[in-house]
Amino acid sequence: MTMDSLRAVILAAIQGLTEFLPVSSSGHLVLPQTLLGWEDQGLAFDVAVHVGSLLAVLWYFRLEVAAILGDWFASLVSKQQTENSRLGWMVIVATIPAVLAGLIFNDIIEAHLRSGYVLASTTLIFGVLLGVVDRYAKHGKQLADIGLRIAIIIGLAQAIALIPGTSRSGITITAALMLGLNRSDSARFSFLLSMPIIAAAGSYKLLELIESSDPVAWNYLAIGAAVSALTAYACIHVFMRWVERMGMMPFAIYRVLLAGVLFAVLAS
Repeated sequence: MTMDSLRAVILAAIQGLTEFLPVSSSGHLVLPQTLLGWEDQGLAFDVAVHVGSLLAVLWYFRLEVAAILGDWFASLVSKQQTENSRLGWMVIVATIPAVLAGLIFNDIIEAHLRSGYVLASTTLIFGVLLGVVDRYAKHGKQLADIGLRIAIIIGLAQAIALIPGTSRSGITITAALMLGLNRSDSARFSFLLSMPIIAAAGSYKLLELIESSDPVAWNYLAIGAAVSALTAYACIHVFMRWVERMGMMPFAIYRVLLAGVLFAVLAS
């Protein structure tokens, strides 16, 4: 394996492992780039790992996604709502704020909020918030209890995740827990929300790639997509099996430690 191939495997594995955990994937990706002097992996590689992550979450929740889509499309004809079709509408509602925020604020965020200190600070702040909410909030509600108010609040929280270091899964799970959902369904709704957002982000990057004249190394893209998909699937599987038992506190503590490492690296 060449060094470039090894780097692709490492970066794709980091992306896959951290995309769906509440630990900030951007916070992890900056470490090998800073410590090892690696250049940014490039737009094409970003598209590849997004595709891998999307395939992983779609495959893991394939039965639920099929049921939600089937009932949602049926409800458009029959005008009758089921629990699945209603959940589909709530996913749509919760997705809108992030899409609008991305269209309005993406250039501002890219220009002013991409610094290492912003990333380290948000990793710390939202890690502490995750731990506090997991410890003190009530966790009695289920997916069926998600209504318009809850969906909008979680959607607004997801929009904040455009700021580097926030962690999309971290802040949506935090918001869901704060609103009273149990840990398992907080994670489940966060994962369902990830599908349209990852698809939108990947599509946006793909359009940029099509317009770009940069050469594409298809072998590295295939490695990135495959490794990202496999690690993301394994990560989701383990997380969903253990989330109710271990809670979010280990991830909150880990984020605080990661923030300390990031601040130390930035100061050196």
